[in-house]
Amino acid sequence: MTQKLYEKVSVVLASDGPKLVIWKSREYIIEKIGLHHVFKKGNTLYHVFSVSTQNLFMRLLLNTENLQWNLTEVADGL
Repeated sequence: MTQKLYEKVSVVLASDGPKLVIWKSREYIIEKIGLHHVFKKGNTLYHVFSVSTQNLFMRLLLNTENLQWNLTEVADGL
């Protein structure tokens, strides 16, 4: 089941992309980074990462102006 949302998350980032997501006090290790794209809204550049953990698909949004990460979509594969 896929769920659209917009929740703040913490992300551990390495030079090759996100490695860990902390959402609702739980840690999710990123096993695979899928598509990555950028878009601009006004003067703000956003990065969008599609990632998968052991049990979930997540879409992460990084606002480069304030360096805030948001989880915008989550799916459990069912």
